[in-house]
Amino acid sequence: MTSNLKITTAVALLAASTASPAAAELKYENNSGGYVLIYGQLNPAIISVDDGEQTETNLLDNDLSRSRVGLRLMQPFGANEFGFRFETGLGLPNSTEVDQNGSFYSGWSREDLRHVDFWLEGDWGRFSAGQGSMASDGAAEADLSYVGTALYSFLADSNNSFIFRDPAGVLSGPTVGGITDSFDGSRRARVRYDTPEFSGFTASVAWGQNVLTSGDDRDYYDAALRYANEFGGADFSAAVGYQVRDDDGTKRSDVVGSASVLLQSGLSFTVAGGSRDDDAAGASDPSYYYAKVGYEGDWFSFGKTGVGVHYYDGSDFNLDGSSTTGWGVGAVQKVESINTDVYLTYQEYEYEDSVANYQDLSTWVLGAKWQF
Repeated sequence: MTSNLKITTAVALLAASTASPAAAELKYENNSGGYVLIYGQLNPAIISVDDGEQTETNLLDNDLSRSRVGLRLMQPFGANEFGFRFETGLGLPNSTEVDQNGSFYSGWSREDLRHVDFWLEGDWGRFSAGQGSMASDGAAEADLSYVGTALYSFLADSNNSFIFRDPAGVLSGPTVGGITDSFDGSRRARVRYDTPEFSGFTASVAWGQNVLTSGDDRDYYDAALRYANEFGGADFSAAVGYQVRDDDGTKRSDVVGSASVLLQSGLSFTVAGGSRDDDAAGASDPSYYYAKVGYEGDWFSFGKTGVGVHYYDGSDFNLDGSSTTGWGVGAVQKVESINTDVYLTYQEYEYEDSVANYQDLSTWVLGAKWQF
């Protein structure tokens, strides 16, 4: 088994920056109740992937929550409030851009634009337009656990492009990203409406297109219902979403939901699940369920600690009749003085289909997310 540590100068400098003191909030207020806020984060991680024959270790920007910078503007507008948000990824070497054959780092591109979003909000709800979250974005990720910073319902952020090896050691299988999905909603150039909150419930609808990827002329539309409340000191959050991708009448639809509860003791329970129905010829209709148990506490004077274990079970990804299993453990430690979350995770992935029982793949991640 070989090991290869690849560290680029840009990402090494990024890692060093997490040791800098936390910056003061970059917020600028005007005399009419409005403000401009500049924010961002850096999230470098050492990621080691073992495919059963070879180990690849790299220092990369973690796609779980990639490094970014943004600007938010809020301004009262009569009885309403006007908002604008611009946010972009930094285009650093990313954990999705590496596999056993090397790096295919693309640099910054327009697909790194996350938000160019305008909205108007009042007692009647909120209307949004521009590049931003569709209604079902986050519907698979209702998660109140502190360890959710590092472990959540999508398991392939750190090793998305890595390929499974067959029993002979050949890279003939699908990628990790091809056999795991949470069916969570996306960001598009869209129009969206959110209702006012009513007894903890909020509903959303949206229609949009993928203008950041050339050649994608499909229509996307979705709806979601969210709920959040507190019961006897326990926090509860849940979401359900329905989304459709329409390609000239050939539709792919997803139903997804998630729920999470955080008890006063620090114990948390999170579940998620979803299914897909694809009209395209030869397409499979995968589904999955997910569960996590977490615990958090103030064990150290410098910040909160979260630990957890999660499990993922999927079927019919990549090929009908296939089976996907994933599990992992993780810990997250807050360092308040520099506003940084330091995290360590270990995850294993198993996949089999009618072609072969592929070798298991495992991943260690040690990272630090610094926010300003």
